[in-house]
Amino acid sequence: MRGVDLEGSFTEYVVARRAALVRTAYLLCGDAHLAEDLVQGALIKAVAHWRKIGDNPEPWLRRVMVNDHISGWRKHRGRERLTDTMPERAAQAVQELGLAEALRLLPPRQRAVIVLRYYEDLTERETAVALSVSIGTVKSQHADAVRRLRELVPTLAANQIGV
Repeated sequence: MRGVDLEGSFTEYVVARRAALVRTAYLLCGDAHLAEDLVQGALIKAVAHWRKIGDNPEPWLRRVMVNDHISGWRKHRGRERLTDTMPERAAQAVQELGLAEALRLLPPRQRAVIVLRYYEDLTERETAVALSVSIGTVKSQHADAVRRLRELVPTLAANQIGV
């Protein structure tokens, strides 16, 4: 691809998918400003690798956002800032189930598994690739997260989030 084609495809992708990336980032971190930062950081990193990832950038960008969020959480453990606002479409689905607050209380890796499996609709294998972990780790993190969500939201029916 020529430079102009790369720039055009990158711009086109950002215009089309930025809102979805921000929703995913928000669900990962629970803060609208930090979500914007995560997406911006991932997109900045993507520019340098766009020739390689341009055909299918979504998994690559999700991995970067998850890794950056977990790295940031480790650096600032205990200082996570949460807000009461959430992007509209994600808010509607999450608020109806009463999961918004419960999601915020999960550790970052468990939250990432739930977000990738249920909100991004990834398979266990795709989630494992996105998180750079084994499928077994995804399964155990998923089971722990679901168990914790059921403790936090007792009205959560078994068919809404299954093990």
